[in-house]
Amino acid sequence: MWLKPEEVLLKNALKLWVTEKSNDYFILQRRRGYGEGGGGLTGLLVGTLDTVLDSTAKVAPFRILHQTPDSQVYWSIACGATREEIVKHWKWLEQNVMRTLSVFDSSEDITSFVQGKIRGLIAEEGKSSLVKEEDPEKFREALLRFEKWFGLPEKEKLVTYYSCSYWRGRVPCQGWLYLSTNFLSFYSFLLGSEVKFIISWDEIWKLEKTSNVILTESIHVFARGEDHYFSMFLHLNETFLLMEQLADYAIKRLFDKETFEGDPALSDPLQVTKRGLETRARNEQFRAFFRLPREENLLEVHESFLWVPFSHFNTLGKICVSENYLCFASQDGSQCYVIIPVREVVGVEKSDSANKALTVCVRGKRAVRFSEVRDFERLAYIIRMRCGTAASPQHSGTREQITEACQSLIEHFEDNPEEVALMVGQKGTSKTVSTEALMTVFHPQDAENLDPKMLKEKMKEQSWNIHFAEYGRGMSMFRTKKTRDLIVRGVPEALRGELWLLFSGAVNDMATHPGYYTELVEKSMGTCTLATDEIERDLHRSLPEHPAFQSDTGISALRRVLTAYAYRNPKIGYCQAMNILTSVLLLYAKEEEAFWLLVAVCERMLPDYFNRRIIGALVDQAVFEELIRERLSQLTEHMTDMTFFSSVSLSWFLTLFISVLPIESAVNVVDCFFYDGIKAILQLGLAVLDYNMDRLLTCRDDAEAVTVLNKFFDNVANKDSPLPATVLQQAPVGSDGNKSHPRVDITDLIKDSYEKYGGIRSEEVESMRRRNKLYVIQTLEDTTKQNVLRVVSQEVKFSSTELEDLYNLFKRQHFLSCYWTMNSPILLHHDPSLPYLEQYQLSHHQFRALFLLLSPWAHCANLDALTLWTFRLLDENQDGLINFKEFCCALDVTYSGTFTEKLKFLFKIHLPPAFTEIETESPVFSKGNSFSKEDLSHLSRLNVSLPDASEDGVIRKSPERGKGKVDLQAYLKQWQDELLKKEESIKDLPRINQE
Repeated sequence: MWLKPEEVLLKNALKLWVTEKSNDYFILQRRRGYGEGGGGLTGLLVGTLDTVLDSTAKVAPFRILHQTPDSQVYWSIACGATREEIVKHWKWLEQNVMRTLSVFDSSEDITSFVQGKIRGLIAEEGKSSLVKEEDPEKFREALLRFEKWFGLPEKEKLVTYYSCSYWRGRVPCQGWLYLSTNFLSFYSFLLGSEVKFIISWDEIWKLEKTSNVILTESIHVFARGEDHYFSMFLHLNETFLLMEQLADYAIKRLFDKETFEGDPALSDPLQVTKRGLETRARNEQFRAFFRLPREENLLEVHESFLWVPFSHFNTLGKICVSENYLCFASQDGSQCYVIIPVREVVGVEKSDSANKALTVCVRGKRAVRFSEVRDFERLAYIIRMRCGTAASPQHSGTREQITEACQSLIEHFEDNPEEVALMVGQKGTSKTVSTEALMTVFHPQDAENLDPKMLKEKMKEQSWNIHFAEYGRGMSMFRTKKTRDLIVRGVPEALRGELWLLFSGAVNDMATHPGYYTELVEKSMGTCTLATDEIERDLHRSLPEHPAFQSDTGISALRRVLTAYAYRNPKIGYCQAMNILTSVLLLYAKEEEAFWLLVAVCERMLPDYFNRRIIGALVDQAVFEELIRERLSQLTEHMTDMTFFSSVSLSWFLTLFISVLPIESAVNVVDCFFYDGIKAILQLGLAVLDYNMDRLLTCRDDAEAVTVLNKFFDNVANKDSPLPATVLQQAPVGSDGNKSHPRVDITDLIKDSYEKYGGIRSEEVESMRRRNKLYVIQTLEDTTKQNVLRVVSQEVKFSSTELEDLYNLFKRQHFLSCYWTMNSPILLHHDPSLPYLEQYQLSHHQFRALFLLLSPWAHCANLDALTLWTFRLLDENQDGLINFKEFCCALDVTYSGTFTEKLKFLFKIHLPPAFTEIETESPVFSKGNSFSKEDLSHLSRLNVSLPDASEDGVIRKSPERGKGKVDLQAYLKQWQDELLKKEESIKDLPRINQE
């Protein structure tokens, strides 16, 4: 391998290197302790030194140095793992460089020429693969060691590497940790003791940062039932975040079959880089914090001060610039942040050059002033450029054209006033789309009603109007502690839909996709899928006590929103609890707004909640349990089984407490959720358990504890709600439950949750989510494995241990087909709605590899034909894939089948669709390569034990009973008659029910 030329002091290296060849300009050396005369104490010391110092000599013990006759400086230019490799480089230098060097007059010219030549060779070699790495030269050397030490396929992409210590008990081993796309690898060599292991990311159950008395800070990895501890990192946090990302990437790619379309950092497992992962993590954090669409990327960050007009002071923070947004977040504890869509910017002024200040003018006659921006002129130019290109091409035109178009629209609507209410971006069948929130239709507010609740509602509205006047209204509103305080006190009914759209970021999606929802409604109308069937089944279960969903108006709107979303996102489709959430959204938002709110919840705010395995909800349950152990330790000491909290809290997370609280109270929880995210739900859950602590501590079993919580929720009310009481709010007066459970106001409960548990930071919650996700997914995988083994064990004669080993091999072979490509048939044909038995499948190529490894027929003649015909026989639906059950049944016949079963199996593979006549004409399946009668007889006799007591009538009547020769023709005729009379059928497992 050619190396970037670096100076070496030869006189200091003579004790470690032995010269084998030399001429006037180059020296070929061998590392002492390698090759002839190697080993012994010298080899141990040199090997240890090379590993600790990360020397390339550990895997490349040969090198070539460049020198000039009148210079004492030497330059390393090449290294090699073998003598053949280094000799090849030496010969190339003799043939292509040596003759040219004689024409130069000075040593400096000779050295410059050699260095330029070597750099050119390196650039040519690494043009395709290493251009994205931060330090291509060092990375090439690390890649050489990685490939030499671990022997992984060449396609495996090394992402980065770190020096660290690995702890074997209490003994640290200094070595190198290599992080690649699919594996975590470690290598250490100390005084003859070599430590080397490889762990695939999909095998990891736990990945966390830990500390104890011995290890102040370390990374703990739990995989294959073993604990691994790594410490002494120079950048521990950076290493840990990259490990988290790679583990998450493997989980999504291998378990969830995600293809990452539109994500350049992860779309190709052969091109994943450290820089790409870091950029992606930064973009995800940026989008999550400001609730921006997934198309946005963080382009620039500028430190600055923001002038806060209502408080009359400057707050320190950072300006974050993306393609379509200008965002600011404070860093001085004021919790102030602003989001300015470029589409709303009307001008940018450099207001004060001395203070490096610029002012951004937005719609509504408002201005946002930033100061002390280091590169304020460039930032102003960028914002102006983005404002100038904000309009899409189809909307561009001259001022006269736009004016003329607007005037024609005005005249049209003056002549057709009935169409004004329908002007929401729909066309064609858009008249079917509701343009009013259901609450305004079924509970219109009476402006003349002056009862105390309505007066309090008017006071809330006035408070928000004052807030809008001071802080702004819409996307560019200043969001501070005061905003959260108003949210906690409850949002007015009239403003709820507007504020939900604003704080969730759904308003951005809707603004940038005009008419999108109507198109989805039109396309999804009349479709019939598993999702639409489940939607129809659940429509009348969605808030059945509310009058809006006792009429066709509400039911039809709910059907359209859920069906449109299932059409938009078939990977999620429809999951129970989506109907309950969507029905509440429709009460306060227009139909199109409710759709975009649902998109924000399912795809950004509650990721992985509404899918086949509700992984997101299970992860948040694990986070909730962890918070209970930290903050309500008294409760965990009494209730040692934490599964109770999982069983009662699942509906809290899936429906945001809507399913357990009266709707008038639940909407206050949804208010907080849209502002603070899942943190608000976790806080409220802790507050509920804390409020009922004394009663829960006296419970003798889980059923009693569930009763306590149910009675508590029945007595939660919203005393300020102006709406009429629903069935959920009406508790029997004078009952024993009311005596032991006094009324609890939802506003007080939410305030209590913020006061006691508001210190939980969103960053902390996200870290806990990542930490628990691996364990949750591996637990689900283990459960799936047990279910599959239980089903398959009834069909085969393998022992439970053998079956488990087969499953692990089958799953590993499945993963191997996905490790280095996104285009494998397994990924392309993946259907998440299929039962667990179908989740792992093999194509013919993978099946052949396992069949050759495991089958006792692996050494017969014409094996390729046998494996192909066997695969076709097993692939009943002809999709080019087989599942674990089908694989085990075939293998079971070859190992444990009776003589009759084996011969019957061989007969079947010679019938269509396993065998076709066309193949007999192919050179591969020519007469010389086909199975003879003797071959079939040989195959059928492998591992055969004929019992004295026959198992079926066919064996008892077998033609060869008691004879030495087998009459195959008699068997074939008998079984052909059987096939004509009766077709064998295997019952399919039922599709997953998402109830």
